[in-house]
Amino acid sequence: MSQSETYEKELSFQADRRRATVEFIKIASDLWYDNAIELVLFRNQVMDRNVSQILDLHEYAGAFVGKPISIFDSVEIAQAIKQLDLPPSKLDIGKLTYEYHLEENENATSFIAQRLKPAQQAAPIEPKDVVLYGFGRIGRLVARELMTRTGKGSQLRLRAVVTRGKIDAGILEKRAGLLKSDSVHGDFTGTVSVDVENQALIINGTTVNIISANAPEDIDYTAYGIKDALVIDNTGAFRDKEQLSRHLVSKGVAKVLLTAPGKGIPNIVHGVNHQEHNPDEVQIFSAASCTTNAITPILKAIDDTLGVQTGHLETIHAYTNDQNLVDNMHSKYRRGRAAALNMVITETGAGAAVSKALPHFEGKLTSNAIRVPVPNGSLAILNLELTKETSIEGINTLLKKYALEGELVEQIKYSIDNELVSSDIIGSSAPSIYDSNATIVRKDGKNVLLYIWYDNEYGYSHQVIRLAKYISKVRRFTYY
Repeated sequence: MSQSETYEKELSFQADRRRATVEFIKIASDLWYDNAIELVLFRNQVMDRNVSQILDLHEYAGAFVGKPISIFDSVEIAQAIKQLDLPPSKLDIGKLTYEYHLEENENATSFIAQRLKPAQQAAPIEPKDVVLYGFGRIGRLVARELMTRTGKGSQLRLRAVVTRGKIDAGILEKRAGLLKSDSVHGDFTGTVSVDVENQALIINGTTVNIISANAPEDIDYTAYGIKDALVIDNTGAFRDKEQLSRHLVSKGVAKVLLTAPGKGIPNIVHGVNHQEHNPDEVQIFSAASCTTNAITPILKAIDDTLGVQTGHLETIHAYTNDQNLVDNMHSKYRRGRAAALNMVITETGAGAAVSKALPHFEGKLTSNAIRVPVPNGSLAILNLELTKETSIEGINTLLKKYALEGELVEQIKYSIDNELVSSDIIGSSAPSIYDSNATIVRKDGKNVLLYIWYDNEYGYSHQVIRLAKYISKVRRFTYY
């Protein structure tokens, strides 16, 4: 075959791939909006992705499992899923495709029907009203995700946002503008407009009330048609059980979730210890911190298999809103210096906070933090002394297994990228991104250095939403 013929063949193949990708996007959209069935590809979202992004995800999937995962395979499996009568679900089409070929099945429909048979026993879901108390970095990202993933409204329904101060046309426009445009995460993929008369934002055609209040007790949510709501407090103003209980005084509130470490309440890293606390018996939860959510899944995987004796955490953290833009007074040492110009040593409680999710880690970890001049995207370095000997290959094999199957697949992403840098991980829904090419193991196999990247805003926001779904008992059937 001549070079010209080869080139023409390549062009034809690429056109076929892109056409298949367009079909895949349509099927995924139909499943989501018609049946509340969400497809993901090895936990990577496929909704609101373009053709090139979907093809890139397939390249990653094939490299991750060491076996080609083609878009043609995904279309075949997606078509088989569409033929089934399934309840609201979240299905990893990458894992299904991998298993389909691994078992050398010839009939995709019968294979999918067998694999997803347990979905028929899934309990029905009662949608839950959600109120965001505060509308800062985490609040707006949670709002974006809730509205993007609303679908048929069978899970969490964002009904209101509580802020301080007056609400007029100018304020509503500013709130809408901050939701629509983000310097780190880009433009919101949906629509946002203001309803001045009703003091609301119209997000993707749905009304979200903007409520002004100086205290939680001042609000009657039932006046807005809201009942038995989950309040997600992302202000940072209330941190203990007594303060957060003030939300429960409000009419229309059933549960409270704090997006920060809390005192006197369960601190949860979803995937690690959420099932230890029954939402029928607990009213107030904490989603811990972004760093705690980044390191705890990795620590659990390592400790369960190799044992951790002692360790140190050093987090290289993006600067945050509590630091100064220019040198000025600050209540804490060093944080008063200009955040965008300096690396700033400061403290972190993440090392000690691990023991709230994994109690036997009490006293095992020391920790410190360095704030660095990037607006988002952080890195946790774990220096661990192990009970059992291991190797780089052993650690990588272990964490790849946890990223592929088990209770932590939503939490651990396994990176094989030799060129990975902080900006690459922005937008990752996994709170822990394990850098497999950076791991160091001492010759005796008892000391390891692990590098864990995390989007301290977006990845953490997804952990908040996962926990919110558990608290609200709206978790769908999942196949990971």
